[in-house]
Amino acid sequence: MAKQAAPEKPNRSTLLAVEDMDFLLRDEMRAARFGMEYLKAELALRDWGVRSTVVVFGSARVPSPEEAQRTLKAARKPEARRLAQERLAFAAHYDKARAFARIVSLRGGALAESGAPRDNVIATGGGPGIMEAANRGAADVGAPSIGFNITLPHEQAPNDYSTPALTFRFHYFAMRKMHLAMRANALAVFPGGFGTFDELFELLTLVQSRKASPLPIVLFGSAYWNEVVNFEAMARHGMIAKSDLDLFEVVDEPEEGWAALVRRGLRAHTPPAERPEAPPPPKRARPRK
Repeated sequence: MAKQAAPEKPNRSTLLAVEDMDFLLRDEMRAARFGMEYLKAELALRDWGVRSTVVVFGSARVPSPEEAQRTLKAARKPEARRLAQERLAFAAHYDKARAFARIVSLRGGALAESGAPRDNVIATGGGPGIMEAANRGAADVGAPSIGFNITLPHEQAPNDYSTPALTFRFHYFAMRKMHLAMRANALAVFPGGFGTFDELFELLTLVQSRKASPLPIVLFGSAYWNEVVNFEAMARHGMIAKSDLDLFEVVDEPEEGWAALVRRGLRAHTPPAERPEAPPPPKRARPRK
């Protein structure tokens, strides 16, 4: 009996363009993929009525107090105990980020009535640590929050607290940063590393160069910021103007952070495109030398 010929593979040219992954992943299609990353998040945010955000940056390595206590309890060797105790000390920032997000969500306009625009919705990078804490604080009071996650070689999984329908995954850092910035009414930055500094200084540069509207910026954790960045030295060496030191304020407590944002121009129910010019910031204590 003659052997039946194997069915021919379908020719890729007969596939719809949206079904042809080899085509979509070509280098020449990068602009189209970039546009799709923009629109997917943009349309979902519009569907949820998210008009403006308060962005919270900070380290993925800051544990919750519960996690820090478990790590300390399990540590046996002296070096492991030392590191665990250091992580436990930083866990206070987790609690403060969580409390700050609760305050913003309750007072800022995220809990809008059905159909009304949502303002000052908490937005984070969607990962663990400080990002988780801020999303968790919004969830504590029943408010939606956003997680702009990024694919990394060592996969960063979304945390459990950002609103599922507002939890996005990006391939391009640039598009992720654009979404973090474009609806921002204010920025709160907790202690962090390279990623936190990258995002902080990018937004500071946009505001300093007037490529973005003025927005209130607070840095949480005076002991950390005073130790790791000498902003005063940057001004003294002429790398920034002395007035640039007034683009942000250093605070320690959640209520203090909220008060600073309001004093610097944050308003509920005000989309970024309609923000008034920020009033001159009050004189603040300079970071210690």
